[in-house]
Amino acid sequence: MILATFADYFLELIIAHIVAWYHTFFQGLPQVAWKQNQEEVYTEWEVDFLQDVLELTPESQVLDVMAGYGRHALPLARRGYTLTGVDISEEYCQEMDKEAKSEQLSVTVLQGDFVELPLPEVLYDAAYCLGNSFCFFSREVMVAFLQKISAHMQPGGRFVAHTHLLAESILPHFQERNWMPVGEDILYIAHNEYDALEGVINADVTYVQGSEQVTRQIKQYVFTLAEMKHLFTQAGLTLTEVFASLDGELFALGDEQAYLLAVKE
Repeated sequence: MILATFADYFLELIIAHIVAWYHTFFQGLPQVAWKQNQEEVYTEWEVDFLQDVLELTPESQVLDVMAGYGRHALPLARRGYTLTGVDISEEYCQEMDKEAKSEQLSVTVLQGDFVELPLPEVLYDAAYCLGNSFCFFSREVMVAFLQKISAHMQPGGRFVAHTHLLAESILPHFQERNWMPVGEDILYIAHNEYDALEGVINADVTYVQGSEQVTRQIKQYVFTLAEMKHLFTQAGLTLTEVFASLDGELFALGDEQAYLLAVKE
């Protein structure tokens, strides 16, 4: 009976992951809105930050987890580093691959769910996951996610993760409803519900552009910083610093975002 219960539990986890919301979210209008919401100047600052805190050298091989359309991978490759970019969006991967090939950049593009996708037989010198993608996974999947990153890194390699969803960030300012303009002509509207027992925000998000309206359901998992430290440690990653901004300001309660820096043991 106990074995059957555990089997059912893990089967539920597998099914939940197969139908995870982010598998189909980045298509159509939400995909366009995400790209329009990125600022080129801020992206360049992030690239400078990555180059600095990851201690990249001309020989560095770097893993970009959830690379999107390559907004960090392509600029880093232009600076001479060797990149592997992984993303679930076929359209984003095609865009990144086309740009890399047109500029003859050293970028390998892999399309698929990072947790499931086989990676090259490479031990990377550094890795990163930016763009607030770090909140997509439940606690069970997060363990596998971090362990996979760690397993593909050199000892002493550095990893940076970015998130707006630490409990210390989101809960002091939690809003059930919010909205914001995206780009010049898209409106983003969110209705959020926080499930305290599961530590997850269930949200209906709507994008409006002219007569087009798209609504999707998402789940964003909330971790305390202490939980993140524990999960990193389980994966063989030592959390060394947590920044609130790109200028090196240390994270504190209430800060809106965090950049977590860890070193592979």
